[in-house]
Amino acid sequence: MNKVWLIIQREFLIRVTKKSFLITTILVPLIIPVVIGGLIYVMVKESESAKPDTVMVVDESHQFTLDSTKNTKRFHFVSLDMKLEQAKKAYNETKDFALLYVPPFDISNPEGLVIYTQENPSIEKVGDLESILEERVRDLKLQEFKIDKEVLKNLKTKINLKQINLSKTGEEKTSNAGILYGMGFALGILIYIFVLVYGIQIMQGVIDEKTSRVVEIIVSSVKPFQLMLGKIVGIAAVGVVQFLIWIILITFLSTGVLGYFGLKMPQKQMMEEVSKKIKDDEIKQAVQQQQTQSNDKINEVLQNVNEIPFAKIAFVFVFYFLGGYLLYGALFAAVGSAVESIQESQQFQFPITLPLLIGYFGLFMFILRDPHGPVSFWLSVIPFTSPVAMVGRIAFDVPTWQLILSMLMLIGGFIFTTWVAGRIYRVGILMTGTKVNWKVMAKWFMMRE
Repeated sequence: MNKVWLIIQREFLIRVTKKSFLITTILVPLIIPVVIGGLIYVMVKESESAKPDTVMVVDESHQFTLDSTKNTKRFHFVSLDMKLEQAKKAYNETKDFALLYVPPFDISNPEGLVIYTQENPSIEKVGDLESILEERVRDLKLQEFKIDKEVLKNLKTKINLKQINLSKTGEEKTSNAGILYGMGFALGILIYIFVLVYGIQIMQGVIDEKTSRVVEIIVSSVKPFQLMLGKIVGIAAVGVVQFLIWIILITFLSTGVLGYFGLKMPQKQMMEEVSKKIKDDEIKQAVQQQQTQSNDKINEVLQNVNEIPFAKIAFVFVFYFLGGYLLYGALFAAVGSAVESIQESQQFQFPITLPLLIGYFGLFMFILRDPHGPVSFWLSVIPFTSPVAMVGRIAFDVPTWQLILSMLMLIGGFIFTTWVAGRIYRVGILMTGTKVNWKVMAKWFMMRE
């Protein structure tokens, strides 16, 4: 056991003392928010300064009346009084965004509308143009059925359901599906990335030592299985330390930023400034009412956040990070021991990471859509998919028995993969110049000690 501990220390210190570790650990929490903020800023500025796209319109139905009176921030409409073929020629001589052709149509089933473009347009622009056309068809239907638009507008009512979980003991606890969705999404993605990144680090470390022949000196003092286990645990410790530093830095930075700018939301500050300048009592009362509603929504969100069991979620996240990493790390170590270059390992990487990829796609297709469904349950119990699946489900208040079953299965999966990987590792780590495939690895697994 002392030898394993020495290997763990060696693997940990080698990576932690590198400049690359210090740079990534400290700069990542700083760079990512800056990059995201910068991209959002550029996107907003670009949308503000963007000129509207010109759309030529040939309306043979005479029902759309898309002209300059219908211009929007996104589109500038120019009505053409000519045949379609002439309009196509006129359009090709310009650099306008599109030519819209509207044939005579039945408003109950509007078909035949075509948009001609000189280059492939974005789905967003096409969607915006479709929305404008759909709104016009809707107005035509209202006119046909003699329905007043204002009356129809007043009929629309927005319902905001307050979500409360009721336990069997009668205890009530507020929740918010949006917050839980976002948390499950973020945690599941983090597990997927961490397990994949640190698993590949193990494989790379094993390949480097094998090709440099350092491993031949090490295995003269320790057993191959001890070396493999020490590597896996040592690199896992690096991942945990790095993750904890990121959490502390992000929390500290968030607190500092809020303290510097004050705790008031921008909308709240704007409302207060408007209230000071407004003299009309009725308008001022309406603004104050809107401000109160905004504050109530913020308080409701904060209350929902306070109800989230962060300590339990943090514990589960660390457990599944370690469990998933140890399970896949053993397999990556086995592959690293069998090959002599990272290129040679690529044929083995996909079958290993396929279950992890299934868990990743299952997160979006099943877990976040129906966290308590049968597929979500099985994905969160099977050891190869549970690290991503259960972390994605945990915010949705998973039953305790399912969580315990999943944890036990993950521990069993780690023991099983470590045993399988250890049998391959003990032979592969000392093999050089051998062309390796799945059949050769199976032969190494079956060899007696």
